[in-house]
Amino acid sequence: MIKKIALALMLITLLLVAVTAYWFQQQLNQPLRLEAPRLLDIASGRTFISLLNQLEQEGVIGSSLPTRIWLRLTGDSGVIHTGEYQLTASLTLPQLYKKLQAGDLVTYRLTLVEGSTFKAMRDSLAAAEKLTKTTKSWSEAEIMTALGMPDQAAEGWFFPDTYTYSKGMQDLDLMRLANRTMQQLLADVWENRAADLPYKTPYEALIMASIVERETGVPHEREAIAGVFVRRLQKGMRLQTDPTVIYGMDKNYQGKITRKNLRDPTPWNTYVIRGLPITPIALPSAAALKATVNPAAGNALYFVAKGDGSHQFSASLVEHNQAVQKYQLQRRADYRSSPAPVDEKNSSE
Repeated sequence: MIKKIALALMLITLLLVAVTAYWFQQQLNQPLRLEAPRLLDIASGRTFISLLNQLEQEGVIGSSLPTRIWLRLTGDSGVIHTGEYQLTASLTLPQLYKKLQAGDLVTYRLTLVEGSTFKAMRDSLAAAEKLTKTTKSWSEAEIMTALGMPDQAAEGWFFPDTYTYSKGMQDLDLMRLANRTMQQLLADVWENRAADLPYKTPYEALIMASIVERETGVPHEREAIAGVFVRRLQKGMRLQTDPTVIYGMDKNYQGKITRKNLRDPTPWNTYVIRGLPITPIALPSAAALKATVNPAAGNALYFVAKGDGSHQFSASLVEHNQAVQKYQLQRRADYRSSPAPVDEKNSSE
């Protein structure tokens, strides 16, 4: 009889242990009770235990006890990283804990557009959500000093690309990253430049690359456009490129350039000055930089927009004037200075 009772008690104990273990595992690996994803903002100094209390009170999880026990058994401190996290219904508590420990933060994207200006970049940074606006009231000189480039104009020194950041990151951090990327890229392309180029310094190549960027409508013409400008510099000819006039006009540019604008002297107007402008006029792409230091060979000294985004290149002024007559003075009805947008629905890879 005693043996039967002992056996029964043992079976009951084993059953309770099994049930408890099952409950423990179920509670520990319970998915979050969320109807939709939500953001979780972890403040500095917060622990996972305090977060468990919050989630339990909000009904996002059942009992937090199994997780507390699990932390105690593993000897984990429960320390988590500050920041913004995405919570989804598929997450279990151990998965959430690993996410918080790894600092797997929500990230945002900011694109600096190729051919845009430093001012446009600052506007994009000012409008970026969750980015701390440290430099909002800073002058251009203060920004460049903070980046270790005092007395240097800012235009052109930031690489246009898509950058990711998390909440609380400073706009200066993104500027620093874009600036360092541009400095490194410029150094690389300068190291691999062609011989006999009319640039004395990498900065002059940066200035030219910004012009090539602004003049290029279709990518495959970058080297050809760079070649025209290189040959004009080598021959002592003015560059005579409209984007430099537009840049010098600044806010006065309203979509059209007049003959008077072409004659107005500014440090950028290449219809007036010889050689390169005083600074870049835009943020050049990697492709523009590479084309600038490895221009296409040839004899073309002129080019004119054809109206579909591409250009007609000419070796003589006579040929150029004929091209101007054809493409500019007798413009087609659908004339465009840049390529027509692609209809993604009807296009193929």
